[in-house]
Formats: sequence, C-alpha cells, structure tokens
Amino acid sequence: MKTKTFFVFVLLLFSTSVSAQTLITVAVDATDSSRNLLHTRLTIPVKPGPLTLFYPKWIPGEHTPTGPINDMVDFKLMAGGQQIPWRRDDVEMFAFHCDIPAGVNLLNISFDSASQPETTASAKLARIKWNRLLVYPEGMPSDAISVRATLKLPAGWAYSTALPLVSENKDGLQFKEVSLTEFVDSPAIIGAHYRRVPLTTTGVMHEVDIMADTTPALEMKTETLAGLKKLVQEAYALFGARHYRSYKFLLTLSSHGGSEGLEHHESSEDGVGEKAFSDELELLDFGDLMSHEYVHSWNGKYRRPVDLATPDYEQPMKGDLLWVYEGLTEYLGRVLPSRSGLWSAEDFRETFAEVAAEFEYQSGRSWRPLVDTAVAVQLTYPSPRAWMNYRRRVDYYDESSLIWLDVDVLIRQRTNGRLSLDEFCRRFHGGQDTGPLLKPYTFDDVVNTLNEVMPFDWRAFLTERLARVNPHAPIDGITSGGWKVVYTDKPNTQVRVQDHSRKSVDLMYSIGVLLKEDGSVLDVNPSLEGFKAGLAPGMKILTVNGRTWASEVLHDAIAKAKTDTAPIELVVENGSFVMTYRLNYHGGERYPHLERDPTKPDLLLDVIKPRTN
Repeated sequence: MKTKTFFVFVLLLFSTSVSAQTLITVAVDATDSSRNLLHTRLTIPVKPGPLTLFYPKWIPGEHTPTGPINDMVDFKLMAGGQQIPWRRDDVEMFAFHCDIPAGVNLLNISFDSASQPETTASAKLARIKWNRLLVYPEGMPSDAISVRATLKLPAGWAYSTALPLVSENKDGLQFKEVSLTEFVDSPAIIGAHYRRVPLTTTGVMHEVDIMADTTPALEMKTETLAGLKKLVQEAYALFGARHYRSYKFLLTLSSHGGSEGLEHHESSEDGVGEKAFSDELELLDFGDLMSHEYVHSWNGKYRRPVDLATPDYEQPMKGDLLWVYEGLTEYLGRVLPSRSGLWSAEDFRETFAEVAAEFEYQSGRSWRPLVDTAVAVQLTYPSPRAWMNYRRRVDYYDESSLIWLDVDVLIRQRTNGRLSLDEFCRRFHGGQDTGPLLKPYTFDDVVNTLNEVMPFDWRAFLTERLARVNPHAPIDGITSGGWKVVYTDKPNTQVRVQDHSRKSVDLMYSIGVLLKEDGSVLDVNPSLEGFKAGLAPGMKILTVNGRTWASEVLHDAIAKAKTDTAPIELVVENGSFVMTYRLNYHGGERYPHLERDPTKPDLLLDVIKPRTN
C-alpha cells in the first residue's frame, strides 16, 4: 500500500455520511470491451442523510481535469431494493448529491463507461483504467478508502496489472484489498494476444507484458529485448535505488486501440502502433516512450511537486514545476535509451537538434515565458494545433529537456568531469530501496539539491530560463557540449519520426509551414515566408507550380527554388474560395542536425555513456 504521510492531516477534516475508513467493492465486467463498453457495479457503506459522490476528475500524471465524465452512462443508485434519486452539482459537474434513507447502510451503484472509439480499446485488447469505473464519497482522501475489486474478462483473454491478485477462476479475477490510491495507480491491460517478457531473472521482478491486435506483432527483435533489459540496469545505476516492489511495462500494440503514455509507481501504460517492433521509426519512438514512463516511477511518482501531490481526485493541481516533473523526465527519457542501446548516439543528437530548432523557430517565445506553459497546463493540453507556433503549447516537456541538458553539461564542465546531473538524480530520487512512496518537493528543494552537487547560482540560472521571455532557444548545453546546430537538405531523423506518427509534412525550418499529408495547413510560423505569402491554418494546398498536390511535389519545388528566381506558386483552398499564393522562398530544404565543434570536448558523448557493463 502506498504511503502518503504528507496528507495524513486531511483525514481529520472531512465530513460525510460514511465512516472514517470506508471499503468500496468494485466489480468490473469487461466482456464488452471490444465495443468500448465497460460495466461497473459498486457497493459503498453509508449512513442515513446527505451524501455526495465524486467521479475522479484530476488524475495523477495527467495534470489537468481529464476524468472522462461524459463517458459515464446509465448511472443508478440503489438501496434496499429502491432506486435513489440523485442530482448533479450545478457547479462541480463531477459531483452527485443524494439522500440516504433511514435504515440503509449499503449503497449499490452501477454505471457503464462508454469510451470513444479507438481511444482505450480495439477488437482484441483494452486498457482498464480504474478511475473511470468508480465514484467515491466526496471529501475523503484516497488513502482513507479501501477497494476490493473483481474483473471479468472476455472469453480467452489474458490480463496484466501491478494490482496484487488473490484468486482467478471462471467467474473472473479477485484482487487484493488496497487503498483507493494504489487502486487507481494500478491499471490493467487485457487482450486476446498476450506475451510476457521478463527483463530480470533475479531480485526485483521487471517485465514487459504485451497485448497486441495480432500474434505476429508480439515478436520482438533480440536487440530490442537486450536494450529493454539494459534500460532497467541503467535506470538503477542512475538513481541508485528503486521505489517499487516490482515493475511491469503494460504495453499495448494496436493501430486502433489508441496511443498512450501514463506513469504509475509499479507499472506504466505504454500504447503504441501495431508495428512498433518492426517499423524503424516507430521503434525509435517506442524507446523514447518506454524510457520516459519508466523514469516517472522516480520523477513524478516518488518525487512529485507539492502542488501536484493532492490528497484526492477533486483538488485542482498546480503545474508550475512541470518543467521538473516532465522536463527532467523528457531529458532522462532520451539519455537512458541512448545508454541502454535502444537508441544510437546519432539518434540522441538528431533528437536534440530537432528540439533546439523547434524552439529557436518558435514565434510564441517572443511573448510567453516557458513556465507559463506549465502554469496554464489546463489550457495548454487541450489547446488546438492551429497557431501552436504562435501560441506555444506543452513546451515544458521539450524546451525543459534543453535546460536540463545545459545543467548536466555545466556541472560536467565546472567539475572537470568529476560530477554530472547523475549525482543530482541520486540525491533527489535515490536513497534507500522502498515500496511505493511519495516525497513531495518545492522549487527550493530542487535548487538546494543542485547546490549540494555543485555550488552555483542555480536559482538565477533557472529563473532566467523559465520565467523570462527569451527570443532564442536555450541551447548552451549543445554548444558547450561540443556541438553546434546546422541546417542541411538531409531530413532529420526525429522530424521523420514525428511526420510518420502524426501523418504530417514538416517544413517549419524552410517555408515555415506544417502540413497534413493531404496538403491541409496545420500550423505556420508568422515570421517565415509561408505566412508572409498568405498561408494560415485551415487552408489546403491543391496544386504546386501547376501540379496536383503531393508532398513530394512540394519538396521538389522547394529544392528547385534554391537555384530558381521564380516564386513557388500554390493554389490554395480557403473555405469555399480558391486563391493563388506565391512564396518568394529560395533557401532550399532545411533540416536541423548537430555538427561536431572540434574546439571543445565532446560532453554529449559523455552524457550517454553507459553506467553499467
């Protein structure tokens, strides 16, 4: 059971018509999961009088009020054989008020979770997120509630979860009674095609449990398995301790079951495409995802910003320290696959070249400081793709990874290679091996730990990069690390990964336009030629220099324009109108890469050197 001693005082404050320690039983029927339907039945001990039930709204790791309340259907309350009326709160839409009649001590609750197609399930697999399948008495800390759950599977399907199992029979699975905190933190995956891949043979158990749409998709390359085993070793070498009893990567391989990446103490939900093990670009993305979510067991679950460490699923979370929670994880999630062999050194450099270019060419940084993208996370996550270059979005991920690279390189430089960010990670996230544990932190804790590693004005260093408007990307970690950002006509590997994933055509570093594969404009850079010529999100390119739209036709036109004085002519659809725009661009194809600076030591190579043999 998780321990959240930080919030024990809250137990004295709540008032409800339930006892101070409440046992909820949850029975989930997943036999209709292939139709995106899950059926749940709950029982809650109650006392007569007013009662408010709450549907989990603020889900740990999602940072925003993402509880899918609109997926809740057929919600019914029953007691003593009678249906009990309920009324949704007029302001807090996740709260339901009712009155428990005299003589009633047990409330029966039922509803269905009707997920949107291709989000959590396909015909052959599903992710079971317990927070979507329950309500609980409002005002009670999740540690004060115990849950005893059962799960019924479709015939012939397998399952995996970090939740301890008590028994398994023809009627389903019976899980051990745990706190609501641990319950929500221990999702399950189920599916018709299953494979268990052990990553360790002794000591703490680590494994990848895979559900796939097809049996062939389960086949993993030898080098991929070796990299995943090494990932576990390198993470332990980095942090020096674990804060879980065992660890499961809950991996789903489906092109129709939705992508996923969500961290938990003793598992992670990792949803990728069906061809993730065989497609070159998807495999690179897979290494990034697995490493990122695994790092979160230390950075995000064990150590968590105090304002994200809420006692229940009702209290709003504050995201100002997401540049640590997500930004440091993004950085380490790229270091570890490089140390473990899931990535090459070139893959690491290509990724940071793309990140450096993305933020150097981002117009929104001229008015909006990085930390505001974290503070405003409730707005930045759901913000639309159109005008993202001008608006900024969840930049505390990638731009913060540049800042942490800078911190790492700076420590290495100033200590002549004796110390690095690894020492910070061991001090901040390490200690002794434990089970799941929460240790909240503040900005001061981050600064103080950095000063313990190497005395420096870290407060000013971080404040300048986080809270000030900076016209240029923070790339000192790259340049001081012995490399420089250059642009050539050779496609960048990470740009290719992203274009493959989102089915896009990224021309942000040449004409300043991001397109869908069908020619629709997704985004523009207001400072570059595409916007100046008249392009904007929502338009659609029909022809390029008189030829019908195709991405290769536009690529060819941009390349030829480098030696041609004529503008690139585009016929563009804008709503019900068709117009012609001329791009006076002659810079050719431009993609970012890192080029070695021989005047400085190669510290980026030191960053990704393995810590284990």
